[in-house]
Amino acid sequence: MDASMAAGHVLLDPARRAAPQVYEWLRKQIIALQYAPGTTLSRNDLMDRFGLSQTPIRDALLRLSNEGLVDIFPQSTTRVSAIDLDQAIQTHFLRRAIEIEIVRTLALASDKSFVPQLEAIVADQAEMQQSADLVRFESSDKAFHAVLYQAATVPDLWTLIRDRSGHIDRLRRLDLPRPGKIEAIVASHRAIVDAIIASDAMEAQYHVREHLSGTLSHVNEIRAAHPAYVKA
Repeated sequence: MDASMAAGHVLLDPARRAAPQVYEWLRKQIIALQYAPGTTLSRNDLMDRFGLSQTPIRDALLRLSNEGLVDIFPQSTTRVSAIDLDQAIQTHFLRRAIEIEIVRTLALASDKSFVPQLEAIVADQAEMQQSADLVRFESSDKAFHAVLYQAATVPDLWTLIRDRSGHIDRLRRLDLPRPGKIEAIVASHRAIVDAIIASDAMEAQYHVREHLSGTLSHVNEIRAAHPAYVKA
């Protein structure tokens, strides 16, 4: 598949640098599997699509390459990379360790002013359970976890996790349509919030551990269903 097959001009914010916007747009398409593993990203097509010179396109692709989301072949082509299970597993380990400590901190905190934000997100997610809008649900899922990091006053760690999560996020995207998956996510989020409200740190940690392990427990099924997407 070639990026030009999804042609259409993308408008950029003139008040911001171009390269980060190209990077953000391409990363979003890759994570959502709109640009699946193996998709060729033509620099010329991208230059036309964004109305830019080669330099910001090159810088955006280099940043994606540093995250392992694209493979750049010098003097040849650039392709969206296959999902690297080793990278996914390591990122999962890091994120689980951080979030287990975050929910402990929040459960033991006297200030629970962040709880209404979490409850509003969970309520919105409950209404989305029958929706086929997986992109919207994924965005809401990320918002839930971002609030946890913000409430624990470690928002930079969310940025760190986000920048390392390209491979595990694509696995989750493949797993999201599995029957019962969305319902399980909503139930886990509800249980985490309830444990934080009850100041039950151990219960909150238990639910985070179970919640974040869901996709990797089904990795063999995901790989069997999408063999071309996952690195051998």
